[in-house]
Amino acid sequence: MKSEFETIYRESIDNPEKFWQEVSNDIFWFKKPSKILNKSNPPFYKWFEDGTTNTCYNALDLHIENGKGGKTALIYDSPITGNKKKFTYLELKDKVSKFAGSLDNLGIKKGDRVIIYMPMIPEAVIAMLACGRIGAVHSVVFGGFASNELASRIDDSKAKLLITASCGFEPGKTVHYRPLVDGALKLAKHKVEKVIFYQRKDNEVKLNKPTEISWDEALSNQKDIDCIEMGANEYAYILYTSGTTGIPKGIVRDIGGHIVALKWTMKNIYNIKEDDIWWSASDIGWIVGHSYIVYAPLFKGCTTILFEGKPVGTPDAGAFWKIISDYKVKSLFTAPTAFRAIKKEDPEGKFFSKYDLSSFESLFLAGERADPDTIKWAENLLKVPVIDHWWQTETSWAISSNCTGIEMMKTKYGSACKAVPGYDVKIIKPDQSIAKENEMGDIVVKLPLPPGTFPTLWNADKRYEENYMSNYKGYYQTYDAGHIDEDGYIWIMSRTDDIINVAGHRLSTGAIEEVLSEHQSVAECAVLGIADKLKGQLPIGLVVLKSGVEKNNDTISKECVQMVRDKIGPVAAFKVVIVIKRLPKTRSGKILRGTIRKIADGVEYKIPPTIDDPAILTEIKEDLFNHKILKNG
Repeated sequence: MKSEFETIYRESIDNPEKFWQEVSNDIFWFKKPSKILNKSNPPFYKWFEDGTTNTCYNALDLHIENGKGGKTALIYDSPITGNKKKFTYLELKDKVSKFAGSLDNLGIKKGDRVIIYMPMIPEAVIAMLACGRIGAVHSVVFGGFASNELASRIDDSKAKLLITASCGFEPGKTVHYRPLVDGALKLAKHKVEKVIFYQRKDNEVKLNKPTEISWDEALSNQKDIDCIEMGANEYAYILYTSGTTGIPKGIVRDIGGHIVALKWTMKNIYNIKEDDIWWSASDIGWIVGHSYIVYAPLFKGCTTILFEGKPVGTPDAGAFWKIISDYKVKSLFTAPTAFRAIKKEDPEGKFFSKYDLSSFESLFLAGERADPDTIKWAENLLKVPVIDHWWQTETSWAISSNCTGIEMMKTKYGSACKAVPGYDVKIIKPDQSIAKENEMGDIVVKLPLPPGTFPTLWNADKRYEENYMSNYKGYYQTYDAGHIDEDGYIWIMSRTDDIINVAGHRLSTGAIEEVLSEHQSVAECAVLGIADKLKGQLPIGLVVLKSGVEKNNDTISKECVQMVRDKIGPVAAFKVVIVIKRLPKTRSGKILRGTIRKIADGVEYKIPPTIDDPAILTEIKEDLFNHKILKNG
């Protein structure tokens, strides 16, 4: 007998049009779609193409009409500034509709692009929703991104307006946006017509009239503006991938599929209902922030938290527990990096015991592979399910997960559970054949992709087709590698370029990292393949230790090497583990393995624009030189 999950999953794969038509009945349409899926021009599939709706209406107005206007929509908490604020659905709609009036007054029309370059403050959310209200296409850029990165996004999107703030705050420092904005506007070939500055208290900047105006000035004497009717295949936003390599890709999101899919995920993947408190600890500049700080929870009508802080340092490793306790959070979604940071600072969980987490039911992790040791540590501490799930900027929602709102499945440590309804996931080997159970290969998804995923790239149909759809005909290439086991569980082992070839044996760096993370002194690690004349590539491990570890570094390195030999075998040819202070990461918490590998191989590399702290690369270079991996320091 099929389980409930299997029944729903099979229906979504065998009869996707019927499945998504039923799901689409749960959102507000000005005009319900009669065409559910247009397959006439693959790989450019269109969902709900003759339907009309509005993003902001589904996020705010609908709930107010249903008598939920007094319910808390958004909670803002900034341990850095000490500011806290709650907005009901009615209050948020009032602010959004007035700011939409400001945009309209500035000449922003349906289809115009608006760049939002802001810190984690309510005004950023208001700006996003206001764009949706009048049909403008927003492009959020992570606050504090370098000038050239902001400029490239202005140029590619041809934005009419830039909305920014005077500054952002990080633990112990202020990030001044003015010089970054000035630099970007100077570099950009395309000229924006206006800049709106939100002036943060005690950090006001001088404005250059008439092209620059303050947020308050923009809002003065503005009338409320209603939601406009939008075609389901028109765009809600452009989100540029972080651009660690090559030109940033403008991922676009079509309006209809986005609302349908994201609302469905809240109940079915995350088990969140209207009266629940939901928290996604990310940044609105990343896809997780788009989908699960702003849009999905508001589509669902629950309460979402906007947190301007860090897992450690604002003020301590108990910051997350405090938020969960203060607001009675049911579920948290964050990156494994955040929990590795907490584990490193407070391995015994001493801060945890200070708070009441009786409301807390589940933790979801995504963005990086969640090593089993971190998952087990979190489980032991929290005493709730810890769910590793897998998705991408391109998809906007999970490809594989334990769908807790349908049926709770058993955890397999190291696996991102099973494919979510809507995604037909396969493993393809280098010879283009479909892999057998437990065979390693490229992870692909059979076309068409479900609603809410990217229908193309901004002004780059050819690039979309060539980059994602051409290597495996009829499939979307995820650029992740792994296998599917006998129970249908998906194992994401590494990015495609993190598969290393040791003397003809294809090995996953993720599998080796999994072993290293089990060492009791290791907080986090990265494994990379470095060039070797004899064996093609050799793996080396970089490990960061937990706070308070007193054991000798050489001893730890030898123990780690032995563990890999015991669990993976001599085939890995694993002989080198280097203890380092910290790993280089993007601001969204992803370890920059490709950059480390280039440094180790002594080849030319560019400092990724998304890097959190470029100084770490110098530290890594010195460590590799001292261990004779690098010939020239």
